[in-house]
Formats: sequence, structure tokens, C-alpha cells
Amino acid sequence: MEPVQLKQDYWSYVKRQFKKNKRAVFSGWMVLLLMTIAIFADFIANEKPLAFKDESGWNFPIVKEYGVKIGITEWPSAWNNLKWAEKEYQSVIFPLIPYSPNTQDYRNAQFASPFEPQDIESKRWRHWLGTEALGRDVLSAMIHGTRIAFMVGFVSMFLATLIGVVLGSMAGYFGDDRLKMSRASILWFIILIIPAYFYSLQSRTHLLSNAIGESFLLFLFQLVVSIIIFVLFMVGVWVLSRPFKRIKWLGQKVSIPVDIVIQRLIEVLVSIPGLFLIIAIVAIAKPSIMLIMAVIGLTSWTEIARFIRAELLRVRNLEYIEAAHALGFSNIRTLFKHAIPNAISPVLIALAFGIAAAILIESFLSFIGIGIPPEVLTWGKLLSLSRSAPWWFAIAPGFAIFIMITLFNLLGEGLTDALDPRQKR
Repeated sequence: MEPVQLKQDYWSYVKRQFKKNKRAVFSGWMVLLLMTIAIFADFIANEKPLAFKDESGWNFPIVKEYGVKIGITEWPSAWNNLKWAEKEYQSVIFPLIPYSPNTQDYRNAQFASPFEPQDIESKRWRHWLGTEALGRDVLSAMIHGTRIAFMVGFVSMFLATLIGVVLGSMAGYFGDDRLKMSRASILWFIILIIPAYFYSLQSRTHLLSNAIGESFLLFLFQLVVSIIIFVLFMVGVWVLSRPFKRIKWLGQKVSIPVDIVIQRLIEVLVSIPGLFLIIAIVAIAKPSIMLIMAVIGLTSWTEIARFIRAELLRVRNLEYIEAAHALGFSNIRTLFKHAIPNAISPVLIALAFGIAAAILIESFLSFIGIGIPPEVLTWGKLLSLSRSAPWWFAIAPGFAIFIMITLFNLLGEGLTDALDPRQKR
């Protein structure tokens, strides 16, 4: 009796096809390794000990610093401006790299070479990739720069994906005649959209900027608060428009030309050179990594919107969408629960290439000295410093940028092959 062969679903085919591309699989594992380094950067390179024991008992300053940033504990006053390397301990465990990105070693300033003797007490304090002009450790800056690169890539593309998927799916699914709104809802939307933007984003710009300077978790919290405020205003549109719908003219529904409006918006943004637009916005604003991520995200969603729109134009006429309408499901439920999940695969390709592009843009902006605070050392900033440094200084940041961009491009190529139905066999 022959064994029964079960039919594989689409994502099983994608997984099998992706595994055939050895370069893409290797790139995926390398990205996970670099992501692990980014997540645990504070525990790998830090001037503070991982743990130490003194007369007060065992202490964990790096973990405590996380608690201080999210507001669940307080930083001891005795630890303020403390030189951790000179403190006396009963027992101590330092990170692998005992330097923070902004720790200044004055004895090894002015580009101490990794290939020459350094003024250090032992090899434990050696600067394995040298130092920059102020004595800051290059290896520590490279490790923490990995976190910044991932933050810029993922956060900016999350924002771009969110905008692109929502606008592109609405354009493809509703077209120019499927979305109908009452005149009362349209009127209140026009009235409330400006205060919604002001109170959710404009008035909270300072809080968001400070949050990204404190910690990524605090920034996410503040971002969620902004989204909630905006959603509450949109709920206000629905609540305030209900009484006005009783008036016959205001209650009448009219078609909203969603597709043509979004298409014209995409064409306007595409007609402006993206890099020049980013430079223009960043150059006139206060330097902030949060601003860099926001600007890249707000200018990178057009390609994603085009991908998802094209898929929705195909998906919206399939049988299961018609069945959802026959069962009385609302357009919003049908769109987000049935249509988008079955049209999201091309977005994954754009996402991989978009992360690489975002990291490259951030590196370029850091290189030319725009948008990044002076005290923050990124890969692009290190590469910029190499213009007045010895030859060896440019190797580490240049190689890191090259490797990161290559890995995500190889991932994008692997996803392109795996998600192409013609490649299934």
C-alpha cells in the first residue's frame, strides 16, 4: 500500500524553496547572529560590570539601568559619575569589552592603533580595533552601532510597511467606487484630522525624541500612546457623525475615489528624489535618530503600497472574498482578515530590500554629518571620522556596512525566488 502524500500549503512550498537557496539561508542565520549582538550590546560592551560584590552585597548595574529607564527603580546616587574601572570590588565580572561607546580613554586617544602597543594595564583593557580621536573604543562603538543599524532598518520599515499596506490595500480593494461614507463622516473627518495629527504627533515630538534617547522600549511605549490618541480621534469621527446622519443630505453615502487619490499621492512622492527629500527634512530639524527613522519610513512606503495594491486587485475578485461578502462580513473585516493575509507575500520581499536601503541611508546621513546627534557613534559616523584618521580606521565600519547590506540583499533575493509561484516544483 502506497503512503498517502499530503498536499502542502503555500507557505510550506515557500519554506522548502527558500531552503534550496543556501546563500539566503546562510544570510538569515548571520542576520540572527547580528541581531543577537544588537539586543545584548549592553552586556557585551559596557564600562559597567555585569555583576559585582561589595559591602552592600551583589549588584547588577546594567540590569538596574534598564529598570531605571523604564521607571521601575532608581539609580543609586553613589553610582553617579562613578569610574567603574577604578572602583574597589570584593568580586566583579566585567563584560567582554569593558568600554561603553562614549567611554573616553585619554591615555589612548588620538587614534591608538590596534596593531601597535597601547598604554593599558593588561590585555583585558586593550582596544582591539583601536580608538578614535577622543579615545573612544572602536569595537564598542561597532557593537552598539549594530543596534542602531537594526533599529533604523526595522523601525523605519515597520512604519513604511504599516503605511504602505494600509494605503495600498485600501486602493486595491476598494478601488474608486467600493468605499462609501456618509457626508457627515467625511465632514467630521476633515474637521478632526488636523487636531488628531497635532495631539498625536506634533505636540508629542519632544516626548518621542527624548524617549528614543533614553531607550527603545520607552520609545515604543510613547509611540503606542500616540497611535492610541490618533485612533481615539478617529473614533470621535464615528461618534460625532452619528446624530448628523439623521439629516437626509448628510446621511447619504457617497463613493470615495480611494484608488485615484492614493495613486496620485504615490506619484507625487515618487517624483521627488527620496534621498534629497530626506536630507532636506533632516537638515532643518534637531538631530535625532527617531527623526531619521520616521523620515525614512514616511518616504519609503510607496513601493510596498504598489505591491499590495497589485495583489489586492487580483485577490478581491476571488471566490473566498465573494463568499465573505455573501455571508454579510463587513468590508473592514474582509479586508484585514481575509484579503491582506493572502496578499502579503510580495511585501516580505520589499521589506528585506527596504531594510538594507534604510541602513544605507542612515549610514550616508551619518557620514555627511546630518541628522545624527554628535555624541552618537554609528557605523556611518565612524566611517566619516576615518577621513582624518589612519588607514586602518575605515576597515571595520566600511566592512560592517557592506556585510549588512549584502546579507539583507541576499535575503531579499532568496525570498523573491521562494515566493515566486513559477519556482514551485
